[in-house]
Amino acid sequence: MSIRKLTTLAMFTTLALIIFTIENAIPPLVPIPGAKLGLANIITLVILQSFPPKDAFFVLLTRILLSTLLFGQAMSLLYSLAGGICCFIAMYLVNRLLQRHFLYLTSIIGALFHNLGQLLVAYLLTSVPGVLAYLPFLLLSGILTGLFTGLCAQFTLKYLLPLTARLQSSPKEGDDN
Repeated sequence: MSIRKLTTLAMFTTLALIIFTIENAIPPLVPIPGAKLGLANIITLVILQSFPPKDAFFVLLTRILLSTLLFGQAMSLLYSLAGGICCFIAMYLVNRLLQRHFLYLTSIIGALFHNLGQLLVAYLLTSVPGVLAYLPFLLLSGILTGLFTGLCAQFTLKYLLPLTARLQSSPKEGDDN
């Protein structure tokens, strides 16, 4: 991996961590456990559109690990990993199926699978079927937040795509590899 690409991915990881930190400081908009905007996912969507999937997965995992280390508890790591990995797999498959079009739909599906992954972990940890009562609320919030996040990512890509294309290009003579 070139130094340029590594630096770019580190920058995106930092942006995702900053967005997560700001969102974490905002009080919950609705009184449903686990329901939040997931604005850091904007960065995951941007990278998924602009870089190979393994790079997007690397940034996602790094952000989850760092955010848990800095702000979370050990238990939140399980929820974040389950939700993040389910979300990523779903977004990757939908993005590929839709040939990188309809980013907002990719984001909605990702948000739904993120909520399903977290709900599955909650059920497995507690063995209480009552946690499944949150499913309709989490599905509705996943649709709304996924749509918002996807539209933000689409807007971001409109202005960021020329920059990421330049960053993806081969290094010129004299650049570090």
